[in-house]
Amino acid sequence: MHETVFAKKIIEEAERHGTVTEINLEIGELAPVPTEELVDCIKGIVTWKVNYKETPSKVECECGYEGRPTILERGHDYFYIECPKCHEIPNILEGQDIKIVSVKVK
Repeated sequence: MHETVFAKKIIEEAERHGTVTEINLEIGELAPVPTEELVDCIKGIVTWKVNYKETPSKVECECGYEGRPTILERGHDYFYIECPKCHEIPNILEGQDIKIVSVKVK
């Protein structure tokens, strides 16, 4: 139920702006919870329209590679990635954030 904590924080932040009718999110593909699980959780709590876009991750590796990693496994609150060039573990630059892009209120 890890996604419930994130969903409640998003809902709480959105409701600070008024009576919410719609929310737009950007969710990194390496965010702490999988996109679908988070969105389903939010939709299970509120009646708003929930729009989202999953954003790709970006890594850099000691071998010189910079770009999207190979995702070997993605679970509920974990992931395993590697550099597609040398198969080592790269440094993550982008793709772990969950952002509220906009909130529509009455």
